[in-house]
Amino acid sequence: MAAGTVSSLHRWPVKSLAGEPADALRLDPRGVAGDRAHALLDMHKGAARQLTVRQAPGMLRWGASYPGVPGDALDADAVPLPSVVAPDGAVFAWDDPRLPQALSADLGREVVLRRNLGLMQDLGNSVLITTQATLDAVAAALGRPLDLRRFRTNIHVTLDAEPYAEEGWEGRRLRVGDCELQLLHPCVRCVIPTRDPDTTVKDAEILRWLTREHGGLFGINARMRSTGRVAVGDAVELL
Repeated sequence: MAAGTVSSLHRWPVKSLAGEPADALRLDPRGVAGDRAHALLDMHKGAARQLTVRQAPGMLRWGASYPGVPGDALDADAVPLPSVVAPDGAVFAWDDPRLPQALSADLGREVVLRRNLGLMQDLGNSVLITTQATLDAVAAALGRPLDLRRFRTNIHVTLDAEPYAEEGWEGRRLRVGDCELQLLHPCVRCVIPTRDPDTTVKDAEILRWLTREHGGLFGINARMRSTGRVAVGDAVELL
């Protein structure tokens, strides 16, 4: 039975912008409190769409956080407006009327801001779990270090399990501290991990290798059935 600990926790206040690490997080059936509760939209073929790094890699150079409510201090039903930091270090409140203009000018397209406390993950009502063994194995295969931020995980764990073991966990449960998560399906990756989270430089070989060797999989999606709290250092056990 695989067991280990939580190595790190991550929250992404604005979809596709840089996020923030946390010592602890609140979870409920929607996912991580405040995670992807905000997004940028643009117009595509006459309809509004959520803008991501796929269309605008420069989004990675912008960051978002919830100042004053670190970790599990954030209430999922009372999520504050995030603070957004531009590549030049300028700081904007989410409701600052200058923010859409600054984003549009930097990204080269008109954008509008959206807030939804139902959360706006690619897979609704979920969290992403990744393992250190798999991260290390992919990095070794590619012959270079891999920044975990490329994979935009929520819960990163170190387990006494083989690399890629999570590819066979669908339908099982994972206990993290006093929380129990239902494991869904392994996460099929898009092009976002190919972008360096600091420079936005593309490394297409990452996705090519994952696709060729592991069907494009990295990490596994999971869902909470109730509310709970997880913290760095919590015990993790595959059930």
